[in-house]
Amino acid sequence: MDKQKFDVAIIGAGPGGYVAAIKAAQEGAKVCIIEKNFLGGTCLNVGCIPTKTLLAGAQVLENIKHAADFGITTGSVSFDFVKMKMRKDVVIEKIRKSLEGLLTSNSITLLRGHAEFLSRSELKIRGEENAVIYADKVIIATGSAPLDIPAFPCDHKRIFNSTSILELTQLPKTLAIIGGGYIGCEFATLYAELGVKVIILEALPTILATQGEVIADTLTRSFTKKGIGIQTGVFVEGIDQTEGGLSIRIKDKPPLACDAALVAVGRKIVSGNLGLEKAGLSISDKGAIAVNDKMETAVPGIYAIGDVTGKFLLAHVASHQGLIAASNALGKERKMHYNAVPAVIFTLPEVAAVGMTLEQAAEAGLDAVIGKFPFLALGKSIAAADIEGFAQIVVERKTGQILGAQVIGHEASTLIAEMCLAIAGELTIDCITDTIHAHPTLAEAWFEAALLANDTPLHFPPKTKRA
Repeated sequence: MDKQKFDVAIIGAGPGGYVAAIKAAQEGAKVCIIEKNFLGGTCLNVGCIPTKTLLAGAQVLENIKHAADFGITTGSVSFDFVKMKMRKDVVIEKIRKSLEGLLTSNSITLLRGHAEFLSRSELKIRGEENAVIYADKVIIATGSAPLDIPAFPCDHKRIFNSTSILELTQLPKTLAIIGGGYIGCEFATLYAELGVKVIILEALPTILATQGEVIADTLTRSFTKKGIGIQTGVFVEGIDQTEGGLSIRIKDKPPLACDAALVAVGRKIVSGNLGLEKAGLSISDKGAIAVNDKMETAVPGIYAIGDVTGKFLLAHVASHQGLIAASNALGKERKMHYNAVPAVIFTLPEVAAVGMTLEQAAEAGLDAVIGKFPFLALGKSIAAADIEGFAQIVVERKTGQILGAQVIGHEASTLIAEMCLAIAGELTIDCITDTIHAHPTLAEAWFEAALLANDTPLHFPPKTKRA
């Protein structure tokens, strides 16, 4: 076996791993990255990018269906799902090749195979390439995978997880989605827009429970208008194969018949078969590797980032953790902060949030108020016929500090960036109202929401009639 020496070795080439590799290489380190599957990890190959590519197609279809509202005649509209799937594959391959070129341009050595610790600083790679390497510092970025439920395991023919359903080339007539979190809701949006009858089965009292009551209620109403069935507070006991499809057993309720099912109940951390014990590392009951705010593990010289840390299972968090870990690995101290982590859900309408909800602020003992501005009252939204939803700011009453923000509606994924910066910078709502927002834009919703939080609305009636 070949034996090579590196300053930094990174296990996993997902959005955390490859960012860490590039950062370390920029600092002049000799870097290798080890990947047993495809570059880009879950996000690029079976997560963020493929789902958003398919959802982009669904959005185009939705826009065309409403073309007549703008005085545009299109005639009959149809779609080819196979071609949509093919486009998804092309997009992934294009980005994957671009990523490989990016690693090469940064002089990063790519080793294709499975990595296993032989000691704190020695790794054995087996796969397309077989090698034993030595590294002064190691960053673990092995990610997560869809959680499989023993009571109804995925057969990937009729019962799918979020990975296998992306390979479908023929749409089912009826799809039951077990789990009403962000993954379940995004797939519900996609398939409903393509004419599939979708039913969401959620054990909690609402879908998107972590996003707060107002967001959950708003999306529930929107989904219901689109014909998406939602059953909350239900417990799925099992799934039986039938001659015509599937029968889902629900506790204390009649079984639900469907053609296919998507199990979207969460993800599991990938930390097995890494030989962590040989490096002196242990994992939690859920497989997470504990880290401090420098992304250091309990073993000096070994860092962990991304889903494997069990912190936030989000690609953008993994990327930022990668920057922090790489800097610290090379002696430049940086600390990770989680007060302004954005969450984006690419449903139609989109959902985005950062910081605290009003409920969370109350639980923390804070005296908070909200400023909530509907897109129905925004000029740009009316002009574009995208009036569904609102922007909301959660503010500490006494100081005016922005504690959180939520937005549901067109381009919510882009709009949330302003509030991320505001919370990260510990700004107040006066900072928002003192900033000139271009007109007519969707971002004006934040300006108007901030005014409402101060009880000084401009384009919305006051809470109480003024004398």
